[in-house]
Amino acid sequence: MLKKILIALALIVLVFVLVVASRPADFRITRTATIAAPPDIVFPQVNDFHNWDAWSPWAKLDPAMKQTYEGAPSGVGAIYTWAGNSEVGEGRMTITGSETNELVQINLEFLKPFAAVNTTEFTFTPGTNQTQVIWSMSGKNNFMAKAFGLFVNMDKMVGADFEKGLAQLKAVSEQAKEK
Repeated sequence: MLKKILIALALIVLVFVLVVASRPADFRITRTATIAAPPDIVFPQVNDFHNWDAWSPWAKLDPAMKQTYEGAPSGVGAIYTWAGNSEVGEGRMTITGSETNELVQINLEFLKPFAAVNTTEFTFTPGTNQTQVIWSMSGKNNFMAKAFGLFVNMDKMVGADFEKGLAQLKAVSEQAKEK
């Protein structure tokens, strides 16, 4: 009887491992907002990490979070590091690409609560009295992240934060336009 139970458990574990292994490694999460301000007002909010506290969805989750800024003041080479509570974790962002009023690319390194390296991009497309902003994050899931994804919809979880951040970016940018 014990032998049958162990065989059944081994089969369940094997099926679980096969299901996780078969999931795609690559992921991309994207959200879009239209902001009633020109790119020259919206772009600096993203291209300068010093401005992120005003709109980042994670900035107010830990008032005691330690933040440091290194490298260039903004644009390529600007570095932002943080260490906070379990809601914000610990990590580092480095701007690796910056095209004025068009694009900001960021190398995003999570250190805690889990280690991961992803690419984040913001694209800015001008319209009539507005800017379309696309915020995306892409990367590769390791085995543990694939397993976690079976139980938690990462697109919904991270996407909700992106939506909140874009709404706050919209408010900050539209207020700056009025000044």
